[in-house]
Amino acid sequence: MIDYRTPVEDILFTLRHGAEVERLPQWDDSIASEIIGQAARLIDAEIAPLDPELDATPARLVDGRVRLHPAIAAAYAKYRDAGWSGLSMPEEFGGQGQPHVFAAVISEMLSGASINFQIQIALAQGAARTIASHGTDEQKATYLPRLASGEILATMCLTEPQAGSDLSLVRTTATQADDGTWRINGGKIFITGADQDLTDDIVHLVLARTPDAPPGVKGLALFTCPAVLPDGRRNGVSVVRIEEKMGLHSSPTCQVAFDGAVAEIMGGRGEGLARMFTMMNFARLDVAMQGVGLTEVAGQRSRAYAIQRRQGRAGRGDGPDAIVRHDDVRRMLMTQMALAGGCRAMAYRALVELELGERPAWVEFMTPVCKAVATEGAMEAGNLAVQVHGGYGFLREYRVEQIVRDGRITAIYEGTNGIQSMTLASRLLRLDNGACAAAFADDAAQVAAAARADGRTAMADRLDQALADWRQAGERIAAMTNPGLVATSFMRLTGLVALGAAWSRLEAAADHSPRPDRTRAVATFVRDWMLPETRHLADRIAGGAEVTGLADTLFED
Repeated sequence: MIDYRTPVEDILFTLRHGAEVERLPQWDDSIASEIIGQAARLIDAEIAPLDPELDATPARLVDGRVRLHPAIAAAYAKYRDAGWSGLSMPEEFGGQGQPHVFAAVISEMLSGASINFQIQIALAQGAARTIASHGTDEQKATYLPRLASGEILATMCLTEPQAGSDLSLVRTTATQADDGTWRINGGKIFITGADQDLTDDIVHLVLARTPDAPPGVKGLALFTCPAVLPDGRRNGVSVVRIEEKMGLHSSPTCQVAFDGAVAEIMGGRGEGLARMFTMMNFARLDVAMQGVGLTEVAGQRSRAYAIQRRQGRAGRGDGPDAIVRHDDVRRMLMTQMALAGGCRAMAYRALVELELGERPAWVEFMTPVCKAVATEGAMEAGNLAVQVHGGYGFLREYRVEQIVRDGRITAIYEGTNGIQSMTLASRLLRLDNGACAAAFADDAAQVAAAARADGRTAMADRLDQALADWRQAGERIAAMTNPGLVATSFMRLTGLVALGAAWSRLEAAADHSPRPDRTRAVATFVRDWMLPETRHLADRIAGGAEVTGLADTLFED
């Protein structure tokens, strides 16, 4: 089956008109076109063809060290040597200083081509941003040039067996030595790339508890912990086990032991979680880009198959017809296109606003929405791809069942989508007297008003209704003591409003689209087929209190 092909024109169109990227002061459209075109040539030619082999070749633990498929190392060397590692890193540390949205675009492209490759390098950008924001001058000088050059990669070490989503339960400890450095002891699980043979060194960002610290998250500090010490000796960090997983087979997901590992504190005691949130929020937007890439490749393979597969009669001729002529298949294809294009626009816009720093409340609200909606979209698009292919979709040869296997984790890691939904429905809905929620509602209202002003009355009416449903649901949730049962419904409702707003922006600029008729058609599909679900979700949330009471009677024990 076909390999991924970067949709360069769609990406550029979305950057310009879905994210209004020209608002970034350092943006240069001609340079952007060249960068994305060059990246596409490398990714499509060198990385996308590797994916079936990588899926079939899990990482191995050999004599205590992780060994990856040799093709990953060869592809990474080409990627690194071409300068892609430092594209969006600071110029003063050897990077190219391009907008951070470029890193997101590359992440989307790599995820569509081979998420088995993308995940090997995914955390380097977030680690660099965290060190640049919170590290000492010495830490910046030690790690940022090496991250920018691709000489080293990074991990994020949070999770422990008893401390998954609840980091207040972290037991890994850090004690200070006489020389001012720290020694970390304990274990972490689910650590992506805790060891690999792509780089000689790794910087681990580790949450650990300091002596005499208060319980809970207030007792955590953040540390930089290299895999290799300055004198060339291995640090006290070892991989105990590589997990066997449903998907992402080439990615070494590791159990890690820290045995007196030398580390340096980043910031002060008790500040660890607050500082780690820089990396966590960046990682959540990166996972959103993984979702977009997976949704895009699911749609590409589905469309290619539907055009050539002939079955049955679609009522437009004698048949057999290509299945793309069957309306139910078209529904599935349009859904994939709506999810890929809309989530791309949502995430790009969030990244542009994050860099501008002018609307922090809107960015804070949209970060969990982008993560949850794009990853749920990837699962839906993958399932639809299997369905479009029929029985062949269940076979590995057609490479759509892999999208389902690889994409499933995106709804779990970097904060499960249930946790993102609870964050939205509890904390963010109320934060700063509702400032984040108000920023979201104002943005959607402005999009609806713009649609009405340029004569797209049907889109304006639908967006206004969706926003009214959202406001009603928000008021209901605000009155609830515990919105847990309806949080995922509220996330989906919020995501639909955001998706509708994204497609309204794209529809308004359809004349600039590489395929104007397609852009208008998908926007209409979102308007008339997807957005009406907001009414149902609002009604479901309205009945949430009663259902919560029923649940209490079922699960008391």
